[in-house]
Amino acid sequence: EGLGIRPDAVSSPTFAIMQEYRGGRVPLFHVDLYRLNDPREVEELGLDEITENGVLTIEWAERLRQTPQHAIRVTIAHAGGDTRELTIEN
Repeated sequence: EGLGIRPDAVSSPTFAIMQEYRGGRVPLFHVDLYRLNDPREVEELGLDEITENGVLTIEWAERLRQTPQHAIRVTIAHAGGDTRELTIEN
């Protein structure tokens, strides 16, 4: 079923910090915290409010002070060549 967003329309928001995708069943917010080193910068993004209105995906989530309450952690690891191993935890 998915979110109704074409996979080729999604890119890493490293330079913009956050990308918003609409047009699916719910808005998808894709955040990359790589360039944020100060926890106050992360807090200023208002991620708590975003989770109320859509789906939030976070790269470099270890930079969060606290994991959101209903978070599902998806870890992607190299498994050799073009293969990746996904671990899903809630």
